[in-house]
Amino acid sequence: MSSDSRKKMPKNLPTQKETSRTPPEKPGKSSKKSMVLLKEKGDINLPSSNAFKSDQLDLFQTFLCNTHDEKDKLSNTIELWDSLPKFAISQQAMNGLRTKEGFLPRLEKTFVYRHKEYKIRVTPAIIDSEDDIDKAYYPSANEELVEDALRKIASEQQRGFFDKPEFKSGVVFSLHLLRTELKKRGHSRSYYEIVKSLNILSGSHIEILLPDGKGFAKTNYLPSLAAVSKEQIKDDPTAKWVAHFHPLVTQSIDSLSFRQFNYHQMMSHSTQLARWIHKKLSHNYTNASYTVPYQIWLSTIRRDSGLLEYKRTNDAVRKFEDALAELINNHALTAFSKLEDIRGEKNKILDIKYSLSPHPEFVKDVKAANKRQKDSKDKTEQQGQ
Repeated sequence: MSSDSRKKMPKNLPTQKETSRTPPEKPGKSSKKSMVLLKEKGDINLPSSNAFKSDQLDLFQTFLCNTHDEKDKLSNTIELWDSLPKFAISQQAMNGLRTKEGFLPRLEKTFVYRHKEYKIRVTPAIIDSEDDIDKAYYPSANEELVEDALRKIASEQQRGFFDKPEFKSGVVFSLHLLRTELKKRGHSRSYYEIVKSLNILSGSHIEILLPDGKGFAKTNYLPSLAAVSKEQIKDDPTAKWVAHFHPLVTQSIDSLSFRQFNYHQMMSHSTQLARWIHKKLSHNYTNASYTVPYQIWLSTIRRDSGLLEYKRTNDAVRKFEDALAELINNHALTAFSKLEDIRGEKNKILDIKYSLSPHPEFVKDVKAANKRQKDSKDKTEQQGQ
């Protein structure tokens, strides 16, 4: 894989006549932003009807809850994929790295998962900007929200699909549906912003390297993005699109390693770090209880989230504790405390060990997720899978 992000888009991409124009935000008014194209990428073969009714998909779309309103708040965390610091760069940092020609270098980050150190390499997407100049973008907070929303939509019947023979998974959606979902969770976005995020997700390449330096996954965040009906696609926000998820999402569906969590609560957090912590706790804090607080070091959060890359440790502490305060305000935690405070020369902070106490609502969510996961595995064993 080349580390040079200055290359142009591949010549075999669809032309303007073959792709969708985002509808204007207000009828009768036009702007360059309203003319951005949603570009098809990758395999454009549509999933078979069998892919919408597999056993694994049924378990992925079945949640342990009592009412429709409760189900509406739930989605799935994904094994390993949600642990990657794949969206861990701010717009400010991106602008600082971008050259005057609009290009960005390949981005590398390390993290630890299950006591093993991994590395990711992200090659940015090249996007046609509103001033008709190509510009490179890494996936960041906006793209993370869009991907989370797509996975939520995939948890609905006849929206998500899992093709085991082809080992592919994904979702059928429309721009209108995606925009409605984001707005419902407190993250309103224009059609232009959503299309831009989809193009960044389908155009950005991520390579995941094992501890020995060998790569085991090389593909785009969304390996494929295709129109279902080209006849109806032009200027139609309700036209259907198909997006394929990353192979790690497919692997998680196949192995039933996904976990139910309170997606609505996670999306209610205003900061990317608070959302990252919520997903981490939801997937890993499986023994959550009032008597067993979650303990974690500041250095672990800095390393694995990629969202606390400040020169001054005091700034990282402040941002982390602000995120914890938000989790408390939104009823994911009840409190946090410092167990250890390691200092160096001139009283410089080296590391801090925190204790996080879960909110009763979070404990309830985790217990439901544990039972749902057990029921899913019991069901597959009974079916002989």
